[in-house]
Amino acid sequence: MAGNSRITSTRSVYARRIFMVHKVVAEQVAGGISTTAIRIRESGIERRARFRGLAEPLSLLVALAVLIGVFSLLNERFLTASNLQNVLTQSAIPLIVAVGATLVILLGSIDLSVEGVMGATGMTWILLSANSRGGADLGPWAWVIALGVALVIGVASGLIFTALKVPSFIVTLGMWYVGLGIATMLYGTDLLPRLEDEGLKGWTSRISFGLPNSFWVALLVIGLGIFVLRSTRIGRVTLAIGNSETIVRSAGLPAFRVKVAVFAIAALLSGLGGILATVQLDIGSPTVGSGVLFIVIPAVVIGGTHLGGGKGGILRTVLGVFLLTILNNGLILSGVESSYQSAVTGAILVAAIVFAAWSQRDRLQVAK
Repeated sequence: MAGNSRITSTRSVYARRIFMVHKVVAEQVAGGISTTAIRIRESGIERRARFRGLAEPLSLLVALAVLIGVFSLLNERFLTASNLQNVLTQSAIPLIVAVGATLVILLGSIDLSVEGVMGATGMTWILLSANSRGGADLGPWAWVIALGVALVIGVASGLIFTALKVPSFIVTLGMWYVGLGIATMLYGTDLLPRLEDEGLKGWTSRISFGLPNSFWVALLVIGLGIFVLRSTRIGRVTLAIGNSETIVRSAGLPAFRVKVAVFAIAALLSGLGGILATVQLDIGSPTVGSGVLFIVIPAVVIGGTHLGGGKGGILRTVLGVFLLTILNNGLILSGVESSYQSAVTGAILVAAIVFAAWSQRDRLQVAK
């Protein structure tokens, strides 16, 4: 009996050991299958993300090619050298302003003060430069003071938005009218101030090394914007805020300062656009930036920058600006009335925002 019990005990030990071995093997196999499945799933997600990342700019390039093809068939003047130079000149100021707008939207915010800042800066600059009203010609200091006005408006917008927690939509809408009010007061009741500096008259459309001067300025701004976004702390924190400001703050990153800085940069670029628009017109006007906002915001959205922030880029915005500029230029050459042009641009704006925001509707939490 004792021998039988020892045999039974030994068999049970071996059975338990075999069971444990099978269990470990099964867990390892299951773990391997699970890990493999996860890796396959992750690689599929990465492939889809890369495809989407390439598909968006490629679709814009295809749309540009289609527009160019259609308008070149409708009007033989479309592909002439003079018209292509016009397209570059027309796109220069929106490109400059759109770089700042892209940074703001990457935060998950929006800047509607563009036209007011352009008006205030343009009027300040021309009244401090050689103009038909007389007064002091401050030369380079006129640029510094005028851009200083833009900077003050941008910093004020950023501080109110960040410190007082007022939505950027409301803040910048108010600053639009603040800038417009400043421009109107500077304009006064006298005659239009005309630019008297012969060296600056028509400078924006003059050709240097095959391109208009204003487009060279736009290329410089685009290059600086890409550098800031990709290679500086401001750019990296901007993208991080757009993805999750809570995580940025918990990590101890300077969210407050970066948000104010981004609004300041955007206002400076709007101010630069206002000065160049004033040079282009040769006169000062409070409404020198009229219509620019409705090119810039659709261009940023059409380019693929998410309204919720965190995803997008300046090069995509460049494609969006060119798309809208070529569309407007082609409609003009095709003889389409200005009222219809506005309708087409408005329809594109609505369609672009719906398309861009549809996948983010839960994140944006838009209700009524």
